[in-house]
Amino acid sequence: MRPRSPRREFAFLVNDVARLLRTYADQQARRFGMTRAQWAVLARLEYAEGMKQAELAELLDLQPITLTRLVDRLCANGLIERRADPADRRAKRLYLTAQARPLMNRLAELGEAMMETVLDGFDGARIEAMTVELSGVRANLRSAIGKKHDKPAAKAAAAA
Repeated sequence: MRPRSPRREFAFLVNDVARLLRTYADQQARRFGMTRAQWAVLARLEYAEGMKQAELAELLDLQPITLTRLVDRLCANGLIERRADPADRRAKRLYLTAQARPLMNRLAELGEAMMETVLDGFDGARIEAMTVELSGVRANLRSAIGKKHDKPAAKAAAAA
């Protein structure tokens, strides 16, 4: 049997925490008659209104068609509106409606309450330290993803 690797255990743990957090957020979002994905769209727009759908899809790591369905539903519910882009008549920009503002306040309170539960027993300094550490992991991952090298091809070229 292979010995446990703390590095691999870290990866499994981060994945498990992310999965559980998504499940918990799904449960909580249902209290407002929405999905976690809809909540995520609203939350991102709250901080960056006027984004194009393609920009928002990339930010949320969603396929454009998936985001279109989410936005269509949020528009039908009166929470988001599409406005013409003055610089590109083919593009639409997304904005929260006045009807969404009170909901965003309630969702922010819900998010804080959720994280109070999730981080119960951790003091502010420890939370800050974990945030800094995970930000470093995220930066490493972004860097690794950004590198476009093919190791087998590099080895073959070196051998030739």
